[in-house]
Amino acid sequence: MTRTVAAEGYEAEPADLIQRLEANVAQVIRGKAEAVRNSVLALVARGHLLIEDVPGVGKTTLARALAGSIGGTFHRIQFTSDLLPSDIIGVSVPDPRTGAFDFKPGAIFANVVLADEINRTTPRTQSALLEAMNDSQVSVDGKTYKLDSPFMVIATQNPEEHYGTYPLPESQMDRFVLRIRLDYPKPEDERRLLMELPGRNGAAVEAVKPAVLLRDVVALQEAADRVRLTSELADYIVAVAGETRRSPFLSLGVSPRGQLSWRNIARASALADGRDFVLPDDLKNTAVAALSHRVLLAHHTEGGRARDDAERIIGEIVNQAPIPG
Repeated sequence: MTRTVAAEGYEAEPADLIQRLEANVAQVIRGKAEAVRNSVLALVARGHLLIEDVPGVGKTTLARALAGSIGGTFHRIQFTSDLLPSDIIGVSVPDPRTGAFDFKPGAIFANVVLADEINRTTPRTQSALLEAMNDSQVSVDGKTYKLDSPFMVIATQNPEEHYGTYPLPESQMDRFVLRIRLDYPKPEDERRLLMELPGRNGAAVEAVKPAVLLRDVVALQEAADRVRLTSELADYIVAVAGETRRSPFLSLGVSPRGQLSWRNIARASALADGRDFVLPDDLKNTAVAALSHRVLLAHHTEGGRARDDAERIIGEIVNQAPIPG
């Protein structure tokens, strides 16, 4: 297994670094081990994360905790109907002394960018994220500017809030490696939250300290790229994607980009479990979160029901597909 350098300066296995990251984020996001794991896997897979859930369950806190845990820069963008693309990617402004145009970077220039309530802004502004999410760069006035590395967008939207929103187009949804939800905490976790003083035991998000360095994250991403995928598992990915395209319940199936994203998140999952090869379970366990937001239902349903139906259909297709080996 590939080794990397941990924040304290000693060598550590990739799985150990990932566990440290998860434990650090879990100081703040209590009782949500699966959501924490998925957010870390998305980072390791060089992907972006979409969190759909009701307000007030910790979506913003999760993003801030992850940024703090890698010692990275963090910008939060509150998406509103009057937000402009230049507010996100930046703008060239004239220098009154020289007359030359200087580029002023927008909020997208950070290691972790929180796109809060992304569906509250117009499609034109939403599209400003596409190049950044796909190529880790932005183009302004014919010039290209590379973004920081690592780079990750965590977007949130409230599925039950429809007033004044603009649904994300399929091309935008396809840029997210995973779609997850946090759900309400368990009663015991809510009680602990109520009784805990702000900042007690370092649990406040402002008190989160880095568990790894940015270079460790880059090394984890490179290690994930080297995780092996057999030809049989590649055939399995193709077969599942093909079934989504033939399903009478779906009008749009999984794209080639979706297949690559699913492979990448499975590689990250294998790395987190201390392996340099993908197992069928790495694919099965991540399938719903990696694929359900990339398909469209053949029959129109709204809100949470549409999401539930898409997740159920993907789950059925994955369970029915023959598993290699």
